[in-house]
Amino acid sequence: MFGRSKGAGADLEAVVVLRDSRAVADAVRAALETADEAERPGLERAAELIALHAARPEREVRAEWARGVLAAAGVDAREQEVHAVRALRRAEPGLSLKSAVRLVREAAGAA
Repeated sequence: MFGRSKGAGADLEAVVVLRDSRAVADAVRAALETADEAERPGLERAAELIALHAARPEREVRAEWARGVLAAAGVDAREQEVHAVRALRRAEPGLSLKSAVRLVREAAGAA
């Protein structure tokens, strides 16, 4: 889910959202080139969904990841911020305290 960025001033200290939407979109486009009429509608819909998903802001993708981790841990980001931070840092050990707090707050705000 996350990679590390060494650039100074990174928004979340080193948290970078990684996406493979482009590779998936390319694969669907390639499949469309050889698709028969029965396959075409499904592949076209898949291409639309991939485009919508890829256009989401990084903040939204990060919040979704955090909400998933917190749900699996049974932690409420709004009511149990300290436990939520701990759960995120357990899920991603390289996550700094500052980044984990920000992710918890993004998840709580987006919930």
